[in-house]
Amino acid sequence: MTQSAQSEIGIHPEERLDRAAIQALQLERLQWTVRHAYENVEFYRNKFDEAGVKPEDVKTLDDVQKLPFTTKHDLREYYPFGMFAVPMDQVRRIHASSGTTGRPTVVGYTQNDLDNWADLIARSLYASGVRPGWKVHNAYGYGLFTGGLGAHGGIERLGCAVIPMSGGQTEKQVQLITDFQPDAIMCTPSYLLTIADAFEAAGLDPRATSLKVAICGAEPWTDAMRHELEERLDLKAVDIYGLSEVMGPGVGNECVETQDGPHIWEDHFLPEILDEDLRQVPDGTPGELVFTTLTKEAFPVIRYRTRDLTELLPGTARPGHRRIAKITGRNDDMIILRGVNMFPTQIEEIALEDPELSSHFILELTRKGKMDALTVKIEPREGVSHEHVDESVRTLQHHIKSRIGTSVAVEAVPSGSLPRSQGKLQRLYDLREQG
Repeated sequence: MTQSAQSEIGIHPEERLDRAAIQALQLERLQWTVRHAYENVEFYRNKFDEAGVKPEDVKTLDDVQKLPFTTKHDLREYYPFGMFAVPMDQVRRIHASSGTTGRPTVVGYTQNDLDNWADLIARSLYASGVRPGWKVHNAYGYGLFTGGLGAHGGIERLGCAVIPMSGGQTEKQVQLITDFQPDAIMCTPSYLLTIADAFEAAGLDPRATSLKVAICGAEPWTDAMRHELEERLDLKAVDIYGLSEVMGPGVGNECVETQDGPHIWEDHFLPEILDEDLRQVPDGTPGELVFTTLTKEAFPVIRYRTRDLTELLPGTARPGHRRIAKITGRNDDMIILRGVNMFPTQIEEIALEDPELSSHFILELTRKGKMDALTVKIEPREGVSHEHVDESVRTLQHHIKSRIGTSVAVEAVPSGSLPRSQGKLQRLYDLREQG
């Protein structure tokens, strides 16, 4: 498959395609991907044969629904390299998930894959408002995680100077942002809040930095969190979407002029939304996001179930490419409390409406007798009186009950007592087995 190289710095020609042209390109590339996977990956050959489908059966984009799904479990079953579709001597890089819940998922890239990835990150950065010649502070983690090195290649491809800081060492992050004067930063939204806290702890104004744009991803975050980041740091915060199994960061990105959800780069990825019965639903209907890669050589994935919950929407700033709404959560981190489904992002959105409460909170799930219980532990903002904190706690508890539909306990804890993000932040702590 010929790479779609960025021929000029700016908006890529394939970003300008209309829906009909995008869909024609998708069909051509889908047919190539299906044949490539069937001929070179034992897992897909077996799955296709079990389903009674052959590559030549894919004649339209709707025919993707005939194809079998791929799950994280499948990738782990074929650990480490059983899902690769090219010989190892053609692989130029290997990444992997943390493997904290089992075997890691391992992904590989040919040189062409890496070139496409760099192009897509460059495309995403340009959509975010980053321009050639800028300095970009990269605080995504380097190593097996796709964030750091994935972003790095695209920063350079756009013609920017990359500051490869990685995550952690927050005091040093503050020092380098102050000294190096970067124009943009890439990190998780929760870690950007940690950096803002560190500026204030050092007696520095986080609004006075050189940063103009923050490209944040790798965890769900709300528009309330966006407002918090933009107010505290005086910059534009945009959402970059991706996951290692599909490529890494840069599968989609918000455009800074609209900030209305990431546009999926549909010339490289075919998205679907599925309902609970794993049936494809129309655009505008919430469900689980599923991806088929269209240009990946080393590690093609077909109908990969991301577990991310969102909906597909029409394109705006890039009309030919559909958008996804902000990810509300994952269907495997959904909390079911006394029959009510809820996500940490819902708590975040409600909590950040109160100017007396900070964005630092955790959720503790416990069991009392035969009943599950949820406690929200949240820090008030600095200088808020005990009377105002008590009132905010009662108000937050009431709003959660009235808007989500279930009762939770809310506890104010001392400022600085909760863990701070050093990359991806853990919000939910399931303590039921300890109870």
